[in-house]
Parts: sequence; C-alpha cells; structure tokens
Amino acid sequence: MSTKAIGIDFGTSTIKIFKNGEGIILNEKSVIAIYRKTHVFAVGDEAFEMYEKAPRNLEVSYPIQNGVIADIGNMQAMINYFFEEMNGKKRFKGADYYVAVPNDITEVEKRAYFDLIANMNFKSKKIHIVEKPIADALGMNLDITKSIGTFVVDIGANTTEISVLSLGGIVLSRLIPIGGNKFDEAIINKIKKDYSFVIGERSAETIKKEIASAYPRPEDSMKIYGRNLRTGLPSEITISGKDVHEALEEHFHTIVDTIKMILERTPPEISSDIYKSGLYLTGGSSRIRDFGQFIYDELGLKVNLCEEPENSVIIGLGAVIENPTLAKLAL
Repeated sequence: MSTKAIGIDFGTSTIKIFKNGEGIILNEKSVIAIYRKTHVFAVGDEAFEMYEKAPRNLEVSYPIQNGVIADIGNMQAMINYFFEEMNGKKRFKGADYYVAVPNDITEVEKRAYFDLIANMNFKSKKIHIVEKPIADALGMNLDITKSIGTFVVDIGANTTEISVLSLGGIVLSRLIPIGGNKFDEAIINKIKKDYSFVIGERSAETIKKEIASAYPRPEDSMKIYGRNLRTGLPSEITISGKDVHEALEEHFHTIVDTIKMILERTPPEISSDIYKSGLYLTGGSSRIRDFGQFIYDELGLKVNLCEEPENSVIIGLGAVIENPTLAKLAL
C-alpha cells in the first residue's frame, strides 16, 4: 500500500476525509456557495451558515443528492477547495484514494465518484471504491469476512441503505430516498398545514434533533420562530412532540416496511444469523429517539445501536486503509 492513503465519505449532508496515520482530518458540511455563478465564495461549514440566508447573487447548494453527485461541477470545485486549504498538493499528492459509495446506484453514478477524484487539481496514484454498507459494518467493528450474515441499516441525510452482508460482500441491498432531509421536509409541511406557519430547513433540523421521536411524546414541546402565513409577519409558535411524531410517522413505517421486505428475501441460513445477532442501526438520522425500539416492536428483531452513527462509514474506510487484511474489500 502507498505510504499515503486517503479515505473520503461523500455524504449528502457532510463530507469526511481520513488520512492514514492521522485519522479523520476533515468533517464539514457538504455545501458550497458560488458567487455570480463563477466564483467559489465558501465551502463546508462556512457555506452552510449562509444556507437559506444568502442574497440572490450567491447560490448555496448541496452538490450531492440522494446518494449520488447531482452537480459534478460544484462537487469538483468543493473538493478542490478543501484539498487546497489542507495544502493538498504537498500533503496528498500521489496518494491512494478510497471512496465510499452506496451499493444500490448505477455503474454510471459510481463512476462519477471515481472521475471526481481522477480530475482533482493534483494527481492520485490509485482510486479504490468501497461500498458504503461494507464500510458501515467495518466502522462498527463487525467481522464481515466470515460466512456469518450481517444486517446493516444506515439512515443518512437523504437516503436509507438497507443491506445484508456475508463473506466480505453484499448479498442484498436496497437504497430508498428517505433520510434526515425528508424528515425535515415533513416537519416543515406539517407545521405549514396545521399552523399556517413557515419555517426553514435549519429550524426543522433543530426540531428533529430536539424533540423528534418514533413514538408520540406530547409532553415534549419547543418554541420555534418563522413567518405567520395569515399575517405575513415574523412570529413564534410552540409545537409538541406529538406534532413532530405525526409528521414523521409515515417515513418511519416506510423504512420498517423496506427492512421487512429485505428480510423476506434473505436466504434462510443468513436469516438465522441475523436473528441471533440482530440488526445494526447507523447513520446520523438513526439518532431519532426510540427508533431502535420502534423497529424491535414492529419486527421483533434485536437492534444494535452504533456509538458513532455519523462516522461509521469514515471509520470503516480507515479500517480498510490501515488494516492490510481488509484491503481486499475495496474494489
């Protein structure tokens, strides 16, 4: 293996970069701000602070949507900017790159990630693809190289990836367009419909993190600020945990129904392994209160919660990079 190796998790919400010998060296929002459609004004957390607040001549966007690169130009500009800021030409030139990608996307969409690295401002040595379910499992310290079935559910920002793994490969996988951003959108729509009140995506995300639950919690409440549609003026209201649950309930059931569908298609011998070990739940949006309990109540399957759900993929990439016996899991 090269003396330099870089792992990159291009998440919809955040981008994370790992370097061998150093660990995670970047963890920032996957957001870019473009001034007058030509100049990179800001990227990462700095750009995110401008989201939904920028003037017309400043376009702030997420270049990755639903697990795939939606705007290759902005994505290329953003990754180049990050690496330039980290003195990339001197620090990372000639490195091997390990890029995590969802399994259930097309070969063309996977190739876009490869091309993104190949076209950076400085040359890479080799580019490897690591499927995200494999990185997730390794990031949770699971041994997936043996003939034991492992069931992983990753609830991310825009997607939920549900996968069955065995012998270092993926037996079954399904990517559905439901994740944290969809939860935020549902909260916005619920408040608009029931209260004639408009809030932004960042406010919805705060609500989700503070009082969202897989079960109704009317005792929880939160004061929020936005615009009253009846008066057109800035105002405030108080919403309850029950309101938030009602907004998200359908999405919770969709995720559980998809889990059930994958389980129904799983070979019997692997099913027995899954029943013994349970389901492994990860991804930033898996932090919603009581969601693991909700899955158990619906399916009767033990749910193992990840300690660092936001970082399981990048930790798994680090394991592939730093453990020679796991390098064979990269494509």
